[in-house]
Amino acid sequence: MIVIDTSIWIEFLKQNPLYTSKVNELLENREVLAVEFIFGELLQGAKNKHEKRIVIDYWKGLPKCSQDSVWIESGKYSSENKLFSKGVGLIDCAIIISARRHHAKIWTLDKKLNNILEEEEKFVYSIQPEDDLS
Repeated sequence: MIVIDTSIWIEFLKQNPLYTSKVNELLENREVLAVEFIFGELLQGAKNKHEKRIVIDYWKGLPKCSQDSVWIESGKYSSENKLFSKGVGLIDCAIIISARRHHAKIWTLDKKLNNILEEEEKFVYSIQPEDDLS
């Protein structure tokens, strides 16, 4: 399973061709695990009812990540690893904890988050030269 971070969802929802095909493939194969606060962030940034409806429709259709005590565990993880001083916030810690609970990889564009993830925790998607439409 893959936890798609807010940064990738935004690129997908903006229909960035560098990400749409891979996200669609993961969605079709039921490989995406929904994390509630990621969808909360997406809703927070939605510009209108149409965008909110799209986010909610994806939320409703995806398997969900268990959130029991995720905030407490994330706070402990952050404190033990001194992540706040490294610019890694509580939501990023909660993403890590949520993914670990479900043995899922994390796909993100967030450099600080990527820097603290173990290699086996990262979903790596290489954009092929033919994918680069610029």
